[in-house]
Amino acid sequence: MDLVQPCTQDGALLNDKPSVFLVAGNRLLRETLAKLLVKRGDFRICGVSPYFPDITRTIVEAGTDVLILDSVTARLSECTFVSEILNQHPETKVVLIDMNDDPEIFLDCVRAGAVGYFLQDASAAEVVSGVQCVARGRAICPPQLSISLFRAFSRQWTALPNARIKLELGLTRRQQQLIPLIAQGLTNKEIAAHLHVSEGTVKNHVHEILRRVGARDRLQVVDMTRLWGAIR
Repeated sequence: MDLVQPCTQDGALLNDKPSVFLVAGNRLLRETLAKLLVKRGDFRICGVSPYFPDITRTIVEAGTDVLILDSVTARLSECTFVSEILNQHPETKVVLIDMNDDPEIFLDCVRAGAVGYFLQDASAAEVVSGVQCVARGRAICPPQLSISLFRAFSRQWTALPNARIKLELGLTRRQQQLIPLIAQGLTNKEIAAHLHVSEGTVKNHVHEILRRVGARDRLQVVDMTRLWGAIR
């Protein structure tokens, strides 16, 4: 392991600068980026290393503010490494570099907790600038992948129960699941087939939703719950 000691000035540690730990399989990449971050990004490098099994402890003990991982490390750990770091040190901001533009890989990394994502063709200046932004509490992602975030959020927002709806309208989890299907114009029979329940069960749920929401019909249920944020 080729750890780099913290930068010093007049014999004192520069603790006022954000600390960065670099983990990359390519030695030239990690050493070059470390020098760039110190020279152009005003960071303190607390570690530079290839991946090894016990590196999580080293990163946490270093008090890492920003952790930079290359695509090799991300693929080795399938992003579980990111989750492990954040479970032990939630303050760490994780940045991934040299990644591809596959939306699924990108979303997996975001779900794991990464807040910075740079593609293979990102320039050194873009990475340094992006890491500076991440250190200040912002998130960075390629513009062409931003749409993936919006779509993923939309799917999740529609599919998952809304806590406020449950709390204030008293709808059960199953009843909340019915609302997006009602909004799609599905019949009770079609909803029953979709949820693998009986048509009578769906009918009872719809009746209870109407009663709890105070709606006259299915259309008004959709309108009223949309106001509450149950569906898009």
